[in-house]
Amino acid sequence: MTKLGFQLYSARNYQPFSAIFKKLAAAGYAEVEGYGALYDDLDQAALDRLSSDLATIGLAMPTGHFSLNMLENDPERVLEITSALKMDSVFCPFLMPDDRPKTAEGWRDFGARLEKAGAPMRDAGLVFGWHNHDFEFAALEDGSVPMTHLMEGGPSLSWEADIAWVIRGGADPLQWIETFKDRLSAVHVKDIAEPGENEDEDGWADVGHGTVDWKGLMGVLKPLPIRHYIVEHDNPNDIDRLIERSIASFQSF
Repeated sequence: MTKLGFQLYSARNYQPFSAIFKKLAAAGYAEVEGYGALYDDLDQAALDRLSSDLATIGLAMPTGHFSLNMLENDPERVLEITSALKMDSVFCPFLMPDDRPKTAEGWRDFGARLEKAGAPMRDAGLVFGWHNHDFEFAALEDGSVPMTHLMEGGPSLSWEADIAWVIRGGADPLQWIETFKDRLSAVHVKDIAEPGENEDEDGWADVGHGTVDWKGLMGVLKPLPIRHYIVEHDNPNDIDRLIERSIASFQSF
């Protein structure tokens, strides 16, 4: 059975995380994915406690999101965190609107910037890559798409594919999976509600309870060398429902 992880950003409004860890382990998740606010300010002792607490209940944190600022300006700190938590993959997750390039050349330059920022991670034996949202698939003035140029500018970048954001960006996920199948190392498993539904959850849905054809997608994804599948919901109003329904759906695909 394919192991399933859970992006802890989804539970940021349901503290403490210690209780979330227990719920996830009880539901059958094997992994969690970290994000900056979870560990950026933890000292070594606190990181070691977090690692121990996860291991005690049968969870691992093999993947984590780190800001571009930390990756560029404090890579030693990133490596301290990844080492303490025994991560194998690091992903840069976002670029603020004011910082987004407007041209193909600008996006290639940004990809090169990521390539450089990831060098210490790759040198340490880690997978390093980009996690997408929707803006990477919005056509530029010349008709081309930022994602193409970003990955071209960073030829060593891995891709953590957030499939639901690809769809929200108006793109065909199957096309992009085919394009970057050799660079696809992790997948965010997220669903989109029917139009007009779940507006209090920003239009997202529990996995298997929305419009994304996850059964069909998994038929394409399973043969690929993807290391991690990670459930995410950007704004759930019931964390227990999300945890339990999403893994039940995933196990049926």
